[in-house]
Formats: sequence, C-alpha cells, structure tokens
Amino acid sequence: MIDSLQAQDPNYIKRVQQSFSRQGIMSHLGASLLDVQPGYCAIQVAFTPELSQQHGYFHGGVVGTIADSAAGYAGYSLMPPNSSVLTVEYKLNLLSPADGDRLIARGHVIKSGRTLVITRADVSVVKNDREKLCAALQQTLMCMMETPDTNTNQGSAGVDDPTGEAQ
Repeated sequence: MIDSLQAQDPNYIKRVQQSFSRQGIMSHLGASLLDVQPGYCAIQVAFTPELSQQHGYFHGGVVGTIADSAAGYAGYSLMPPNSSVLTVEYKLNLLSPADGDRLIARGHVIKSGRTLVITRADVSVVKNDREKLCAALQQTLMCMMETPDTNTNQGSAGVDDPTGEAQ
C-alpha cells in the first residue's frame, strides 16, 4: 500500500460499505469487509461446502470474486464522491490450492489516475490459524465520473439497499 494515497471523499468508508452491501454475490458467498483505508480493502469469506470445487478446496471462482472486489474497493476508496467503479480487466494467478477454513483478499492501489486505476490483490487461505498465499490478482478499474454507485437494474439483481438510505 502506498502511504501517500488520499481519499477524495471524506465519507469513503461509508460509501464502500454501502456499495459492498448492494453486491448480491458478496451476500451469497457470506463475505464480509474486514478493513477499508484509502487505497486498501480487505474482504474475507468462511469456507462452506457450497463454495468448494471437486477436491474440497475453495473454488477458483470464489477466490477471483473476492480478489476482484477487494482490489476494486481499494480503488473505489480513492474515487470522487459522485462516481462509481467498474472492473475493466484482471489477471488472476492461482498459486496454490485454496485449502482452508477462510479466505482473505487484501487489495491495494498501485497507481490511481483520473480515469483508470491499477490495483493488486493477494488472497490468502487460512487453515489451522496459519495464512498461506494462494492467489495474486492485478486489475484495471475505470472511474465512472458523475455516475452514482447505485443499482439501476433492480429487476435482475433484486438486491435492496439494506441501510434504507436513498443514494
């Protein structure tokens, strides 16, 4: 993480939390936010059999999903108040089987530009209270200026804002 990164929005933590709560996939996975700082975000998910692949490890799709969100929210934490974020691309390297009780994805910003933000995420699997790196992600994000981070397609997502606050 770069120490000199500054959030443009003093309410960036609340904005990230509200956006996270609207992600149906995070709820479906049982994921939770561990930490949000300017240019940094950590997300965890506990193992359940429904999140496994055929060998009983976390499925690679779960690993990629929380890595994408952790890195994405790291970038989003630096974006202006009336903006939203979209992943343009990412590369995920699965380094070892995600065999454990919990996954932790830690995303951080490498370079924050006006429109594009480059991020990384490391994903560790925790087993018997020991962490082991199991995946690394590099990502490009797009800052969508003057586009509030709201769900404009309620029909297909069906996820309401649990805070009850209008955006």
